[in-house]
Amino acid sequence: MSVPKSFEEFNATLYQQSAPSSWPEALRAMWFDAKGDWESSHDIAQDLHNTNGSWIHAYLHRKEGDKFNAGYWYRMAGKKFPSTNLEDEQRQLVEYFLTQ
Repeated sequence: MSVPKSFEEFNATLYQQSAPSSWPEALRAMWFDAKGDWESSHDIAQDLHNTNGSWIHAYLHRKEGDKFNAGYWYRMAGKKFPSTNLEDEQRQLVEYFLTQ
């Protein structure tokens, strides 16, 4: 399956049983998050040793309620701690990774 062209197309894939293996890892991590599978998303983020992985990691720890740990990962990603809600940040992450 090819990479979706929009957030709406991304959401339309959530009925599937698994994330498309042809997608970039960062987008796959966000797919698992959108499916409610925090652990799988976190596992991928931990293995991404770059700013994308750090940003996903930050978002996931923020979602988990661990503000201290999230703050560390936002700094590692070169991002400020967001003032937006989690849904808006999720969309921002997905849309960013769709363009990578």
